[in-house]
Amino acid sequence: MTIRLPSLKGLRAFEAAARHMSFTKAGAELNVTQTAVSHQIRRLEAELGVPLFLRLNDGLALSEDAKAYLPGVRAAFHELRYATEQLLESRDKSVLTVSTLVSVASKWLLPRLPSFQQAFPAIDVRISASTELVDFAKGAIDAAIRYGRGDWKGLRADFLMSDEIFPVCSPALAKTLRSPADLPAHTMLRVSGATAGDWSAWLRAAGQPPQLAEGARMTFDLAMMAVQAAVDGQGVCIGRSTYVEDDLRAGRLVVPFGLRLQDQLGFYLVTPHETAQSKKIVAFRTWLLALPEGQDTFV
Repeated sequence: MTIRLPSLKGLRAFEAAARHMSFTKAGAELNVTQTAVSHQIRRLEAELGVPLFLRLNDGLALSEDAKAYLPGVRAAFHELRYATEQLLESRDKSVLTVSTLVSVASKWLLPRLPSFQQAFPAIDVRISASTELVDFAKGAIDAAIRYGRGDWKGLRADFLMSDEIFPVCSPALAKTLRSPADLPAHTMLRVSGATAGDWSAWLRAAGQPPQLAEGARMTFDLAMMAVQAAVDGQGVCIGRSTYVEDDLRAGRLVVPFGLRLQDQLGFYLVTPHETAQSKKIVAFRTWLLALPEGQDTFV
């Protein structure tokens, strides 16, 4: 007996709604209205002859039939995505689009990319620098380098590195710094956002009052700007090893004090589970994880 397959649109709506447990969120992912998702699922239920969702006062719930049906539907979409990925990668040139923070891109990733391009010349890497979290469902981004705890729901996260936090400055300015108690005589350069508390944390560990960070200061939106200001001798920057290691190696910056704080968060390569094993992402992951460690020990 030949079984007629149900509507692909209905199946997509069902899989997305079951994943989000919300018609509204499924509609946003599929770029249709909540009403359209509801209609597609009702038509799918009519085609199958079984209810898939229980419409409750406090939200949605999967029916028993839907719970049994969902794994197969999800696996089918996974296979479709993977087959499409393989087809596209069979072309002469494969495009890998990576999203990351501007400072990570400019200060850490871009200086290292030539070695990846030399190892994988058939992969065209495109960098999307943004402070916004990636919505992989839109399909424009293949992978992201994110800062956090590595616990992003529904995504594969591979740990890359963590930061050490410590002040840096130009070699000329360092000659005027004998101890952290000398810092109030200089402008303290800092970065807003998630790392805004770095100066206070380091000062506290150094036995200095955190209030010193409220003195003469310059605040930047991007770490790369704060680092460049330090290179230019405009003040002392609270540095992170990811952003300053190349400038330290080149002698443009120095570390005036010995104390370094280990950050509890880290950088991760983040990819959707559905495409995590595609050839281009595996190549990029393998290259990133093989980068030499311990390059951030400077004096």
